[in-house]
Amino acid sequence: MLDRLCRGGHVSVNSRISGLRDASPQERLQIVTQQRGLPADRLAAFDVRQGLDLERANHMVENVVGMVAVPLGVATNFIVDGDDCLVPMATEEPSVVAAASNAARMARPHGGFITSHTGSVMIAQIQLVDVADPRAARLRIYEAEGELLELANEEDPVLQELGGGAVGLEVRILPTALGEHVIVHLHADVRDAMGANAVNSMAEALAPRLQALTGARPLLRILSNKADLRVTRVRATFDSDLLGGPAVVDDILLASAFATADPFRAATHNKGIMNGVTAVVLATGNDTRAVEAGCHSFAAREGAYRALSSYEKDDAGNLVGTMELPLAVGLVGGATKAHPAAQASIALIGADSAQRLAAVIASVGLAQNLAACRALAAEGIQRGHMALHARTVAASAGAEAAEISEIARRIVAAGRIRIDDARRELDLLRAGK
Repeated sequence: MLDRLCRGGHVSVNSRISGLRDASPQERLQIVTQQRGLPADRLAAFDVRQGLDLERANHMVENVVGMVAVPLGVATNFIVDGDDCLVPMATEEPSVVAAASNAARMARPHGGFITSHTGSVMIAQIQLVDVADPRAARLRIYEAEGELLELANEEDPVLQELGGGAVGLEVRILPTALGEHVIVHLHADVRDAMGANAVNSMAEALAPRLQALTGARPLLRILSNKADLRVTRVRATFDSDLLGGPAVVDDILLASAFATADPFRAATHNKGIMNGVTAVVLATGNDTRAVEAGCHSFAAREGAYRALSSYEKDDAGNLVGTMELPLAVGLVGGATKAHPAAQASIALIGADSAQRLAAVIASVGLAQNLAACRALAAEGIQRGHMALHARTVAASAGAEAAEISEIARRIVAAGRIRIDDARRELDLLRAGK
């Protein structure tokens, strides 16, 4: 497989790394650093002793007393829009990184993941209450749209210099249990920012003028995490032979139809997508709650909660997966800039824009979902998941570092991956049996 040019770092990268799982954590860090073409110490912040310190954390949130570390793994095999990419994933759940990497391997023969996007527009909402004439008020706001957009853009001239800024208005009349409210949506292109601070400031700036135009009382002025104007689309073709053959492809299609038709299944189906999405969002210091809220609301956009992904079979019998996700992520501001490990994650991905980061995140989400659907359709989720979970069970049973692999091997071989069995095997191991 030929190396491809990685956009962010302008170096040749091959994400197909053989034997990475057999290396030690320190060796893996060295391997991915060298493969990505980064300086030797560029990813040093992944070491908790060199990353976020207590002093820096104390300036990020209130009442700081410490920090919680989350394992960070690197997903391999990803080709996103023609470029190989190594992807950091912060997660406590076993099998997530391995599953995403394996699914990405199955997409490599057909070019990996292809993405497109609708842009970087976020929505701020201004709620107007006590409106005497809602319909006339709506039209007065539209009549003043040019003035209002200029007023909003005065709040962030730097954003305008970067090619962004307020780009439009939408005015809705919303019936509520307490009467009709006029809801103003301000659309703003936030470029490489997540955009919450920018659009919130613009909404605040518009409130007095909207009050003067309508005689209404402005109440809430805040962004919407239902980021329907900031959607990333992704598709990939997964090789039928690598998946396990035509029968597995057909069973994945049946599983996908189940998730589309049934909200109970869709909730777990989409959770699998978010296993991948949230892991990359967290690793890069972006807002996991905002992204999750946006994705789940998007899943219910047609009035019923449905699967975010869908699958079809192409003429050659391969499985084609597609997905659309609203992904409000950024490279500037917030924890992405304040957290050293987040900066290291961005460097490892090589993302040079928020849209590139969103493309990688969506690709990981689709890969994670495919891996889960394949496991369910081919062998049941527990077999592979619990085998990877065995090391965590061994550690929870009290095994020391040198004992964990052997205890995990024993309980997997016995088919009993439970903490009581791990403790029993640990006692036997320490007794020399």
